[in-house]
Amino acid sequence: MKRSLLYVFTGLTCLSVVCCKPTVTEEPAPPRPVPIDPNPDPAWLSPEESMKTMHLPPGYHLQLVASEPVIQEPVAIVWDGNGRMYVAEMRSYMQDINGTGERLPICRITRLEDTDGDGKMEKSTIYIDSLVLPRMMLALDDRLVVNETYTYNLYSYRDTNGDGKADEKTLVYHNDTPDDANLEHQKSGLIWDIDNWIYVTSNPVRYRYNKGRLDVDTMATGPGGQWGLTQDDYGRLYFSSAGGETPALNFQQNPSYGRIDFDNERRGDFDQVWPIIGTPDVQGGQERLRQDSSLNHFTASCGQTVFRGDRLPKTMEGDLFICEPVGRLIRRAKVSDSSGETLLTNAYDKREFLASSDMNFRPVNTATGPDGCLYIVDMYHGIIQESNWTRPDSYINPQIRRKGLDKHINRGRIYRVVHDGYTPGPAPHLLDATGPQLVAALSSPNGWWRDNAQQLLIIHDHQSEVPALKDLALGKRSFLDRLKFWNHPPEAVTRVHALWTLEGLKAIDAATLITAYQDEDPQVRKAAVRISEQFLQKNEPGTQNETAIKKEPGILTALQSLRNDPSPDVRIQLALSLRFSKDARSRSLLKDLLASNANNQMIVRAATKSLHEGDESLKELRDLTSNMDEDDQRLVFMGASNFGQLCATCHGPDGKGLSSRLAPPLSGSSLVMGDKDILVRILLNGLKGPVDNVKYPDVMPAQGEHNDEYIASVLSYIRVGLDNHGGHSGLVQPEDVKDIRAKNAARKDAWTLEELEVFKKKPGRK
Repeated sequence: MKRSLLYVFTGLTCLSVVCCKPTVTEEPAPPRPVPIDPNPDPAWLSPEESMKTMHLPPGYHLQLVASEPVIQEPVAIVWDGNGRMYVAEMRSYMQDINGTGERLPICRITRLEDTDGDGKMEKSTIYIDSLVLPRMMLALDDRLVVNETYTYNLYSYRDTNGDGKADEKTLVYHNDTPDDANLEHQKSGLIWDIDNWIYVTSNPVRYRYNKGRLDVDTMATGPGGQWGLTQDDYGRLYFSSAGGETPALNFQQNPSYGRIDFDNERRGDFDQVWPIIGTPDVQGGQERLRQDSSLNHFTASCGQTVFRGDRLPKTMEGDLFICEPVGRLIRRAKVSDSSGETLLTNAYDKREFLASSDMNFRPVNTATGPDGCLYIVDMYHGIIQESNWTRPDSYINPQIRRKGLDKHINRGRIYRVVHDGYTPGPAPHLLDATGPQLVAALSSPNGWWRDNAQQLLIIHDHQSEVPALKDLALGKRSFLDRLKFWNHPPEAVTRVHALWTLEGLKAIDAATLITAYQDEDPQVRKAAVRISEQFLQKNEPGTQNETAIKKEPGILTALQSLRNDPSPDVRIQLALSLRFSKDARSRSLLKDLLASNANNQMIVRAATKSLHEGDESLKELRDLTSNMDEDDQRLVFMGASNFGQLCATCHGPDGKGLSSRLAPPLSGSSLVMGDKDILVRILLNGLKGPVDNVKYPDVMPAQGEHNDEYIASVLSYIRVGLDNHGGHSGLVQPEDVKDIRAKNAARKDAWTLEELEVFKKKPGRK
């Protein structure tokens, strides 16, 4: 029997009732016990016992969703359109202090189902077994796209016979090149953003769904993130970097335009953390601790989520939540706007949203659920650092052994955050919904529903819904009136979803966009400007599309009316989007934007780059390598990419180091420009001890797991670039690395600079 429209969206009516509750305007801060125990008990606790150690603001509570033995070492969760949860389990992760057997195919993805609507997952099946550290998942429809660590290939899995186990495996993106980076520095994410691109955290690529496969698009620079990726209601992406001890970065603009980070974007003491437990097991040692022995700074920031549900207080909507598993806490950040710059502030003064005194509590991911609540993935694992950082000569190795944390394995929990007076929403049935029902779901107050409705409309190519989507995008009630369901025009966020859904269906037209430029809400105007880029690219003299485009209303002419838009966000987007036009009017408009917005650094940066085009750092690198042959130039550019994805997290993107002084600067370093054979040895085995009489927090981990070309490329880049200007003599070839690797094959420990003195070339010695 076919479900009626009203039946499918009973959940939406319930959600709208909840939103009518009086909202909390101010919330009391969570407690922070004093004094802090400097020597916490490492014993593992049951889920019920562990929840008692977790401090939340008054009114908030945790509910257990799933735990061991059903799930073990969970790291990520996603839901399909019918609310079935998929859990990625890294069951081989750090099963001892040496990481023995980490690459064994013993990991899996489990599917969990709540059969009676109580929020607990009563039914579980092993959806995919025998995986190697599954790290990324994307639910398409009844297909789940998965990536395993050390690979770039993406496969979709499907259960075709209804037994809860995937029996169909299809390659949707093919790249057999191995990813040899340390598993902590590889990509994660794989989220379908509102702009219909699928993003990951570290590699300079994004994907687009196209009739059952994923097409790749290369970006100028990598986003700079590590574990965790999230978007807000309008598609703003938030990255984080544990290696760089940076809880949030690259959120000022979409990464396809390049990276922008400002010194003051994380306000006040944002990077300081406030645990309620002593933190003996921190990489870097005593410099990372306060006098009370608690962690003083983000070090393992990951698993972030912008909360976009509707079954917790309105004050939570749009807040950014960031996990810190070393500190056993979760940060809640308030997001604000200042003349187009996005700013983050801790929601509490010297407090965290959630903090635990359980040493094994390891929050590694968060997510907004289809029921409108916030979910927490607790790996519940003794060791949270990969084996490169737990070697015998590291600070943390004896701390782990002393506490016996290496024995705490094979557990894991998933929690749901609820609040007094709010009832979690019902399970969705979007996989069973018709086109009109999916269009109606774009008006849900829960961002999870809107995202999935947009995605399903595009995946199943619902061209018949284009007229309704245009009505929705332009704020017309005709479609919704026919449902006799809503009594108000669609919200701005719904209008934005409708615009992007039209874009994804390849059904957007210039007339719709030009009308949207006049929308009362700046987010709608901003989205319309960005979608216009496809027309700006085509509307160039001499192109085969010139005649066809000129028959439509003039996009570029209409855009000029936005030069004085009252919203800085719209003017910033205009400056970014004009990058795609070669028309002389675009150049003139960019110059006008520069002249009239001289005090807005976002607009100045966007307009300046759009005028001059291209990535300035790459232009400089092209100049530095202009006299090299093609192979050498390729090696240096490969090194720039590898450096940005890994080394920059400690040495800084410009090689000048970070304020947290994780590692020595490379720019202008005599060590970098000295004997290249010594540099090869350092990368292969690591480095410990002072550098230039400065003691750094920990050992530089060995990178010998990377192949010879990878190491040669990184060393070539840092010697040629980063203001070192080594030229052709700065190059390090793969053969150089191969030779040193063979000579030092027996070496297992990190070097000290004193030990490396013996390898320095004497004058006249080759």
